Amino acid sequence: MIRLADLTIQRAFAALQPNRTLDRAIAIQQIPAPTFAEAQRAAYVAREFKALGLSDVEIDELGNVFARRSGRGTYRPILVTAHTDTVFPADTDLTLQRQPERIVGPGLGDNSLGVAGLFALAETLDTAKVITSGDLWLAANVGEEGLGDLRGMRRVMERFKQVAATIIIEGMAFGHVYHEAIGVHRLRLTASAEGGHSYTHYGRPSAVHGLVRLAARLADLQLLTQPKTTLNIGQISGGTSVNTIARHASLELDLRSEDPKVLAALVGQVENLTHAANAAGLTLTSAITSQRPAGAIPRNHPLVQLAVEALHAVGAKPTFERGSTDANIPLSLGLPAVCLGLCKGGNAHRPDEYIETAMLENGLKQLLLVVLGAYELG
Repeated sequence: MIRLADLTIQRAFAALQPNRTLDRAIAIQQIPAPTFAEAQRAAYVAREFKALGLSDVEIDELGNVFARRSGRGTYRPILVTAHTDTVFPADTDLTLQRQPERIVGPGLGDNSLGVAGLFALAETLDTAKVITSGDLWLAANVGEEGLGDLRGMRRVMERFKQVAATIIIEGMAFGHVYHEAIGVHRLRLTASAEGGHSYTHYGRPSAVHGLVRLAARLADLQLLTQPKTTLNIGQISGGTSVNTIARHASLELDLRSEDPKVLAALVGQVENLTHAANAAGLTLTSAITSQRPAGAIPRNHPLVQLAVEALHAVGAKPTFERGSTDANIPLSLGLPAVCLGLCKGGNAHRPDEYIETAMLENGLKQLLLVVLGAYELG
């Protein structure tokens, strides 16, 4: 049970510096970190971890950054993570717009603020001279977005299967408790043909024509709303020029469902439609580019209830969520994990992404309460 009158909690709350956390989030946001190119941001995180006096700071071969804050060692460790990558290309304009209670900028909430939360957690505990019941491990991991396939979190969980709990930080999800992970299956569909001149060789199969016909059939599939099931064609590319019959074309397909069986059935439909689209002179194939496994812990799990209690303690009403986050990996392994947020915000994955700064102090308080309470769960 969370006891707000506890002197340790009071000291920790008094040590919080939300504005410093915002400054750090902005510094992180200014470092480009598209998926598969997080190295510059990883180096920054490692330097900050060392400056905070954390132990065992290292960057692994994927670009994950690890650090440890020592505890008494009487309880199993707690792991707190935040992903460093963004959906935005390296040449994205990262200029921020400051408004009275809002800051606008690509990648600020997803997930520069989450990474800054790792620093805030360690610094607050040190300033308040809090000695935790066990070690606290921090991980800034790669590969959460796009086709990263949660590769960073997969590696993190290979290393930390024995922790008492895993707490994942997302910048813009304050008030939400993610404890159910939906399955995600991503495919690249590719079309190939002989090609030729648009006039001279008119009538030959076109890879682009074949692919867009298949895309139309996919877009027309009737999907279940319960359990929620979705299909999205996120990218299409191909062809050589406006007057060339295309030799190659491809699209990126994202499939999701709350029910793993329904997702598997949808994948089967896509495979059947792809196979049926083959014709003389036209070949269509599919390749898996990413698979995010499903998993869950129930609402009455002690870790979920701890997150709920923490939100109530700061005057927030919790919302239970299903989603696709780094929590997919520990949850799919049957390990206790929740994903929490620090601020409210919106327009994620858009250049005008924003965070609302008013809730940051409560978001940090919630994080502290969950981390300190989680040691009792192990």
